[in-house]
Amino acid sequence: MTDETRRAEDRQDTTHFGFTTVNRDDKVHLVRGVFDSVASRYDIMNDLMSVGIHRLWKRFTIELSAVRPGQTVLDIAGGTGDLSARFSTLVGAQGKVILADINASMLAVGRDKLLDAGAFGNLHMVQCDAQTLPFLDNSIDCITIAFGLRNVTDKQLALESMERVLKPGGRLLVLEFSKPTSALLQKVYDTYSFRILPMMGRLVANDEDSYRYLAESIRQHPDQETLLGMMEEASFVDCQYHNMTGGIVAVHRGIKA
Repeated sequence: MTDETRRAEDRQDTTHFGFTTVNRDDKVHLVRGVFDSVASRYDIMNDLMSVGIHRLWKRFTIELSAVRPGQTVLDIAGGTGDLSARFSTLVGAQGKVILADINASMLAVGRDKLLDAGAFGNLHMVQCDAQTLPFLDNSIDCITIAFGLRNVTDKQLALESMERVLKPGGRLLVLEFSKPTSALLQKVYDTYSFRILPMMGRLVANDEDSYRYLAESIRQHPDQETLLGMMEEASFVDCQYHNMTGGIVAVHRGIKA
């Protein structure tokens, strides 16, 4: 199969929303509905679901970014602003951090959270789609997308959009749930994801369906090697990934040539 044929198939009229097949144009609205529903409890559920380990995953991602004072950072699907808050400190007054998300509800929660924390004036918020980033070519020093790529309809298109706006030598960091490296861990993780996680969603966020979708979206996301290949196809170089917590989560890094 040629690259052209595969890309045509990838961009057909239907796609997946969890385990359900939907029209491509409908997915963005369905995903928006999920995050409208969970926005107010998003941070609490993250802490509960990961037993707080998500903070370590994000810290490692920030370390890999090698962000320096004065740089411009784009935090895609930044939601409630965990990474943006830290980047704001790292780039300093001469730098710029753009917290971007397609979902207005998540940005509203992030705005309130960052204001309460006394975030620097170098933080900017933009509601936009990762597939069509509204930024100039070669304008961003570093891009992160944490636990957001799996919700994008056309992941390849989004990676290409990210590569376009990065400066030469700029870094992309993709932090996302991935495939456990152990068969036993995979079984335990499946039980947790499809039985315990929806129950937690019902009890804490009063939304079992949204957290069932989140579990399904993780299973539909490309594994480590597949995502690595997608980044290389988007023209990133020196691509590599680091497994964390037995491969439950992986952070991929690529450089714009």
